[in-house]
Amino acid sequence: MAQEVETFAFQAEIAQLMSLIINTFYSNKEIFLRELISNSSDALDKIRYESLTDASKLDSGKQLFIKIIPDPEAKTLTIIDTGIGMTKADMINNLGTIAKSGTKAFMEALQAGADISMIGQFGVGFYSAYLVADKVIVTSKHNDDEQYVWESSAGGSFTIRPDHGESLGRGTKIVLYMKEDQAEYLEEKKIKEIVKKHSQFIGYPIKLLVQKERDREIDDDEPDDNNAAGDKPKIEDLGEDADEKATDKKKKVIKEKYSEDEELNKTKPIWTRSPDDIANEEYGEFYKSLTNDWEDHLAVKHFSVEGQLEFRALLFIPKRAPFDLFENKKQKNQIKLYVRRVFIMDNCEDLIPDYLNFIRGVVDSEDLPLNISREMLQQNKILKVIKKHIIKKMLETIEDMTEDKDDYKKFYEQFGKNIKLGIHEDTTNRKKLASLLRFYTSASGDEMCSLPDYVSRMKENQKDIYYITGESKDQVATSSFVEKLKKQGLEVVYMIEPIDEYVVQQLKEFDGRNLVSVTKEGLELPVDADEKKKLEDNMKKYEGLCKIIKDILDKRVEKVSVSNRLVSSPCCIVTSQYGWTANMERIMKAQALRDTSTMGYMTAKKHLEINPDHSIIENLRIRAEKDKSDRSLKDLVMLLFETSLLSSGFSLDDPMVHAHRIHRMIKLGLGIEEDENVSSDYTVEEVYDDMPQLEGDDDVSRMEEVD
Repeated sequence: MAQEVETFAFQAEIAQLMSLIINTFYSNKEIFLRELISNSSDALDKIRYESLTDASKLDSGKQLFIKIIPDPEAKTLTIIDTGIGMTKADMINNLGTIAKSGTKAFMEALQAGADISMIGQFGVGFYSAYLVADKVIVTSKHNDDEQYVWESSAGGSFTIRPDHGESLGRGTKIVLYMKEDQAEYLEEKKIKEIVKKHSQFIGYPIKLLVQKERDREIDDDEPDDNNAAGDKPKIEDLGEDADEKATDKKKKVIKEKYSEDEELNKTKPIWTRSPDDIANEEYGEFYKSLTNDWEDHLAVKHFSVEGQLEFRALLFIPKRAPFDLFENKKQKNQIKLYVRRVFIMDNCEDLIPDYLNFIRGVVDSEDLPLNISREMLQQNKILKVIKKHIIKKMLETIEDMTEDKDDYKKFYEQFGKNIKLGIHEDTTNRKKLASLLRFYTSASGDEMCSLPDYVSRMKENQKDIYYITGESKDQVATSSFVEKLKKQGLEVVYMIEPIDEYVVQQLKEFDGRNLVSVTKEGLELPVDADEKKKLEDNMKKYEGLCKIIKDILDKRVEKVSVSNRLVSSPCCIVTSQYGWTANMERIMKAQALRDTSTMGYMTAKKHLEINPDHSIIENLRIRAEKDKSDRSLKDLVMLLFETSLLSSGFSLDDPMVHAHRIHRMIKLGLGIEEDENVSSDYTVEEVYDDMPQLEGDDDVSRMEEVD
């Protein structure tokens, strides 16, 4: 036997996690039982699902249950289930060597101050056993393998050996060898309390082996152990007076101890009851037992649909988003699908769209076939109708939440990105979803506001909804693009999340008003006749300067024009109507797996707009009219262009060239001669070589003319 024992080292992150669980003091240790029962329930779900297509899977054990056996004398707590069981490979993978992404994420969450009771959400609930146990022995039997025993005292390694003892038939038995100070978890009262609190809605019987006493009458002269036979009357004594003799004997009552299984969760499925009969506390308990969440839910929707199609649903919105909400490869385990109260599957992706993947709950259909497979589900028309109803009901629930500002604020902080993803994905409900969006605006202060709020505040002569995209609220609020709008009292929506760029690609209008980017060409602001005439005059006045600047900048910009959106900035870079904004270009450049072939034609086509009312632009016009080949003119235009790129949210192709231009300006300001220049990667001549040359240019710098 000894040679059959194999020793394995725990994967590093799991060893760290176990060390943390063992060596840190947590007051909320009772959650270990919730986690182990939850794992047993999952194992039972799996074998029941397999048995729907192959009934012989249950030949190894028809009854599906969870059994808890406390042994105060041996100081052990045993949890047995008749679920799917584990093969040897499953034991190695699931209990020690293959790190789940959740292990690391859970460690990070703990270090950030999260509670240990979150452990189940990260898929590593088994290790909570070490909160109360020094040693854990797991015996498991899968239909496809022999029976094996896994054992570990959490010292960095575990052993696995074949088990030649009593057969489980099928399923898993976990024996916890309790720590000295954790004996309370072997008490019946404590176990019942924990199961009622955390696991009363588990869909399988949870049986507890309880010790009971009963009274038993025995004859006075009968031994108490009632195993030894007392003096029996002889055959010849049985005469007419035998009955009298028997009644004359004195009786005594003794206490007899015996064991029996007591079912702890007899509650019928909560979703089958009427919502009017269910208290919010019951919903809370069911939500926690369903999701392993340590917090209460934020909102609940309990409804049934009858008619051509019949189903019941009990759906919850959690208080916070799970750590892996947008991890594509992670299978979401959110909605449990039942058919006529029989569990069919977890993770029924076809019941909810991606953007509502945070919803947890149960759907119980009367119409689907019991032996439905995932492939059949995808084709099933009933499921499509159920999905449509769920989306409708959940959007109603979210809409109802908007009436309580605080609740909706909590919801939006966690799931605002999901609503925005919905705008991108769900064309049918786009209008509804748009009214659920919240943004900061130039008039909203520290509070976010909705698009209907924005529309209600629009000026009489305002046709469009103006917005700007960028990295942060502070950045867009001080942007040169919003100067004129703010001055005219026009409200601008601040879109400061990367997903907003995708939202506005789909959401072209709201409530009959176009969404217009203030960073793109062709911005039309409400103007009176005088302002319109002034703009036309300025376009004529600065036509020559625009041509000179275009010649200097060459292919760097598509065109140069007079701006109607600037107040205090001398110029800005706007993008063409159908290209990327500066912000979108930044986001795309940051994509690790971006397609470089699209970068070329989608990269923003840049237009330079100049501010005719700015002293720098007026000064440049005067210089240009005096001498078109003025060297300092080119240098100043390049400096203005590069500065505008930065202030408009673009990045520079060669930041060093820009830095050297700035350094030269600083030197001129300080009166430092060029020959005093410390050695650098660029000489002044090289900086000039990088600039486009106009015909007839001499090589003499006139930067000293700039005061």
